[in-house]
Amino acid sequence: MTDSNLLGLTCWLIDTRTLWPGQHIKDAASDILHLLSNDERNAVLRKIFIADARMSLASALLKRLYISRALNIPWRDVKIARKGDPTHGKPCAVLPDGSFAPIDFNVSHQAGLVSLVGWNPPPGQSQSALVGTDIVCVNERDDYRTIDQEGFDAWIDIYEDVFSEAERWDMKYNVDYITLLDGRIIQGNSLGRVDRCVRRNKDLSIILPTGETHSFNSDLLIDAKLRRFYSFFCYKEAYIKLAGEALLAPWLKELEFQNVRSPKPGTVARCSTHGTWGEKVSDVEVVLHGQKVDDVKMTLQAFEENFMLATAVQGLQDLEAPPFTKLNLENDVVAFAS
Repeated sequence: MTDSNLLGLTCWLIDTRTLWPGQHIKDAASDILHLLSNDERNAVLRKIFIADARMSLASALLKRLYISRALNIPWRDVKIARKGDPTHGKPCAVLPDGSFAPIDFNVSHQAGLVSLVGWNPPPGQSQSALVGTDIVCVNERDDYRTIDQEGFDAWIDIYEDVFSEAERWDMKYNVDYITLLDGRIIQGNSLGRVDRCVRRNKDLSIILPTGETHSFNSDLLIDAKLRRFYSFFCYKEAYIKLAGEALLAPWLKELEFQNVRSPKPGTVARCSTHGTWGEKVSDVEVVLHGQKVDDVKMTLQAFEENFMLATAVQGLQDLEAPPFTKLNLENDVVAFAS
């Protein structure tokens, strides 16, 4: 990473899962915390669990790094406020005169990963834009407990305040693909009415395109539906974070996603190998208040086996966010800050 300022769209990712080992962030990151303001540092230290503190620290570092580089100002001069609501409003950079800087950025964190998406207009381009990002981890929570007790359809209805009736029906009874135990991928339109199954541990049979009858456990189907649910969730979070409203948005159920596909996963880190990126999809359709949204471009990319990262870009016609760049804490962040 160079010292030149950032132009256009930026996508960063930092993995905190192996950073700052220990039980208390104050001790584990004693050489890093001084890089933050008092308010930022106190926000990190208030976290009860060190996993949350790591992500909070990385989030603060990424925002400060982005603002410093995008505006070409010293690290120590970075000032951050919130637009609108002083508690829930979207974070923004503040210029020396007290006005908001003409850049936009958003961060997300989940299960050890922290992402940042930013927009800085190139010279001569005054076009403003809004950006949003979200991260989901498919297996982080104990979703199966409720699914096993009440069925996948009942589990989906837990989110009736977040998703419309049409979205919930789509998630319950449709699936984009399933992956068999031998690695073969079967498209959802080849499953017949097997896709209506909402229970785990059931014996299912399908006729493959080759004419072969194949039996499999319904756990594979429910896992695929669960992954697709998190795709919906990731898209919705990234979109509503464009304006910084998050799940407080009163129009949440009026925001619908169609043609949702869950990107095929990458691989987890093993021994000396790093985790790999999986498929990236960018053909989701967005509908708000019954009307198709044409000024927002969204992407969803898989990372390792269980993560998915969404980006939302509004106001730049069909320009979509570039691939995420993984940052190294020492080389890309600390070295610049110092």
